[in-house]
Amino acid sequence: MSNATTKDYIEETREWLRTIVIGLNLCPFAARELDNERVRFAVAAVKTSVQLLQALEEELQLLYDDDSIGTTLLIHPDVLADFTEFNQFLDLADGLLVQMDLVGILQIASFHPDYRFAGTEPDAAENFTNRSPYPTLHILREASLSEAIDAYPDVTEVPSRNIRKMNELGAARLKTLFGR
Repeated sequence: MSNATTKDYIEETREWLRTIVIGLNLCPFAARELDNERVRFAVAAVKTSVQLLQALEEELQLLYDDDSIGTTLLIHPDVLADFTEFNQFLDLADGLLVQMDLVGILQIASFHPDYRFAGTEPDAAENFTNRSPYPTLHILREASLSEAIDAYPDVTEVPSRNIRKMNELGAARLKTLFGR
């Protein structure tokens, strides 16, 4: 992709987490995990979706086995740069959760530089709620997520609030924030 190093990918993703996800309060639970150093940033140095699926399996197992990790951001800068292919890969990722008997224990959220919700224009501001510097699979513990949701008032309003916030900021401002 570029001359970036693993450290560069992690630093840029960490900065995105701080400034966009936490700074804009897109995820009201992220700051706690980052502050408590329970976010694992992992870079999959892979070139194919098959290799990525293997890396995902290893990360799922690691998160399942290691309670000190709260959540994992699996960054994969050199594979699935095309959003359509990335989106199709998510079915394989969900199938892996089933195969590993981790449904209800772990879940996978997705972020991509070109994220696009169905029915939206490519540059619609609301798409920025799930945009990241690099294609990224976010592995979450369902128990931790449930605890956070139970403690947060009106959690069902978060998605619509985020869309309103993105629309208020506008695509041009968001592109600037994302360095595009």
